[in-house]
Parts: sequence; structure tokens; C-alpha cells
Amino acid sequence: MKLGIVIYSEDAESVWNAFRLGVFALQKGDSVKTFLLAKGVECESLDTAKFKVTEQMQEYVEAGGEILACGSCLKIRDSRGSEMCPLSTMQDLYDLINEADKVVSI
Repeated sequence: MKLGIVIYSEDAESVWNAFRLGVFALQKGDSVKTFLLAKGVECESLDTAKFKVTEQMQEYVEAGGEILACGSCLKIRDSRGSEMCPLSTMQDLYDLINEADKVVSI
């Protein structure tokens, strides 16, 4: 299965769980792409004592997952993409949705 995950939340627990789902799906043999949208582009700064979001993101990428970050949403926040979360476009989001068998949003 091709799974698409759209993250628009800035809630550490929700984002952490989204990447846990991605890792699980990858371990089951699925392909997974994640698009960070709106406040979701802030996910690399969400670590808490209980929810190590960036560690979960790294595990996701190491397992073969792909992360894309909305360029417009980053620009609004005077931010840039990173190596783990490269700057992307609405075309990338459209392609993720169009190619996925299932899409979940968090």
C-alpha cells in the first residue's frame, strides 16, 4: 500500500504518533510519504520530555519514509526546509494525495 500522511498539527503527541504510524507501515512493507502543512512545518521544534518528535522523524526517514515541507508555510514562518524536511510545493502535496492508496491527516 502507498500511504500518505499530511501533518498540520503542532501537538507533539499527535505528530510523534503520526511518525510512529509511518514507521510501522514501512516495517509492514508499505511505502509512506509525509507532507508537513501549516503548523506541521514546525515539527522539528516540538520535542518534549515525553515525545521525542525528531527522534521519531529520524527513525521514519531511516526506515525509508519521505518527508516534504510546504514551502509557503515555511516562508510565512521565516524558515527554510532542512535535509530531513526539504522545501516542497502544492504540486508535491497533490502528487502525494493522487498517488496514495490511503491518506490520513493529523
